[in-house]
Amino acid sequence: MDFIHPSDNCTARNPDLYMFYFSVMIVEFILALPLNISVMYVFIFKLKFWKSKSNNIFLFNLVLADILLLICLLVRADSFRKGERRSENNATCRAVLFLLFLNRGASIAFLTVISIHRYISVVHPRIINPLKVLKRSFLISALIWLLLLPMTIPTMLKTFECCNADNEMEDKVVIDVLREVVFFSQVLIPFAVLVYCTVRIINRLKIKTVGDKTKLRRAVFLVTSVILVFSVCFLPSAISRMVLLIMRAKKVVRAEEIAVQVYDGLMCLSYLDCLLDPIVYCLSSTKFKNIYLSTYLPCLTKKTDSEDQ
Repeated sequence: MDFIHPSDNCTARNPDLYMFYFSVMIVEFILALPLNISVMYVFIFKLKFWKSKSNNIFLFNLVLADILLLICLLVRADSFRKGERRSENNATCRAVLFLLFLNRGASIAFLTVISIHRYISVVHPRIINPLKVLKRSFLISALIWLLLLPMTIPTMLKTFECCNADNEMEDKVVIDVLREVVFFSQVLIPFAVLVYCTVRIINRLKIKTVGDKTKLRRAVFLVTSVILVFSVCFLPSAISRMVLLIMRAKKVVRAEEIAVQVYDGLMCLSYLDCLLDPIVYCLSSTKFKNIYLSTYLPCLTKKTDSEDQ
């Protein structure tokens, strides 16, 4: 009889804990959905992002990924409510996982591109920034979505996250390895890029003795906020995934059960990026911040204007 790993079991071993996870995800959904819809409204009807600078195009794709992620979050929360780690329906399980990892990868990718865009603008201002060209901004955005599709397909193959599979076992190891490589590279490589951009921008700010430093300070705040999003939302789930894989490889059943529950909980935490990303919008675009405040919080606009004066 084959050994059954706890991570292959879709039944929640601790229903009370998963009801808590369900509550957390519902709160995230209730707070994040209207926020992201309001942001989407500003990008489409106020900023007309397709006519504006390239940064707004990337920000629009970021909010689009967040909204799609929230739809998947609601389906997953319903599974937790039923005492299941994932849906018992195999097709639903695979589809939700595919969309979750696709949109999570898109959020990470666009956060990284936005930071690189700001890094090039402030550290290498004399170099032609390819991300500033409008047509290339649409092209880069489409390319990111297209590249993420084949990278996410492994989540639908074989047994993963307790979704059942009826395929043969010969190439299971190859697909498992490929899937984990994609999972970790989507987090660790962008994080390394962000740290590099942050260090370079901070060094640029330190050595700049003349001229306006406002642009550099805003860039520092931007990349620092993106690193904060990564540190709170994505790194903990990646670390817990690594611990889970170690416990799975060692076949330490009790430790793997705990690791599964911690991993599921930290994945719930990763959806907080849908609430934290608006911080990035404000730090990336002063115009967006002013339009958003004047649209929804006009009382703060006068205060901001008086402070600026």
